[in-house]
Amino acid sequence: MVYKQFTIFFIGLLIFSYGIALAIQVQYLGIHPWDVLTIAFYDLFGLSVGTWTVIIGLTIIIFTFFARREYINIGTFLNTFLVGVFVDMFLYLQWFPTTGYLIGDIMIMLLAIITMGIGGGTYSAAQIGLGPRDGFMLSISDMTGKSIQLIRIYVESGVLLVGLVLGGPAFIFTFIFTFIQSPIYQRVFLSIKPYTDRA
Repeated sequence: MVYKQFTIFFIGLLIFSYGIALAIQVQYLGIHPWDVLTIAFYDLFGLSVGTWTVIIGLTIIIFTFFARREYINIGTFLNTFLVGVFVDMFLYLQWFPTTGYLIGDIMIMLLAIITMGIGGGTYSAAQIGLGPRDGFMLSISDMTGKSIQLIRIYVESGVLLVGLVLGGPAFIFTFIFTFIQSPIYQRVFLSIKPYTDRA
């Protein structure tokens, strides 16, 4: 059963990473707040998008370690490193649809958000471990006594603000990303989780 969980986990990470890379293709429409920050660092300092994904993830893990280390396990590190690697892989391969016009690009962005929701719900349902950002927000929620939803709003708003100051790409989809992605994430998570509960 552990084999099944890891298989689901890796498939989910692949799908999620493809969604991130796909959204980057039409980033002028606005991308997720964390990705706004990632692209800002990439534009300023080079390296690669995946490398900055890993660096930011590791930085978050360090904070979480000192705050609530129980939210860190093997899945947290696998998530941090593999998403970075997979995003760079997809950006290199360029397996993306192209349109060249606004309506088509909006459809691509919607596909990216749906893909990220499916991937996130899938890897989370595998129950291998939390992603670094999830553990980070849970630890802050524990420390402050505030709801996870409220902490997510605060954290992502702060991340977005820093990303904007650094020149990251934010636009209309940045502000509606979560409203589309979250319901898909939840539906997929609840659909898959019974298969890993038997482990």
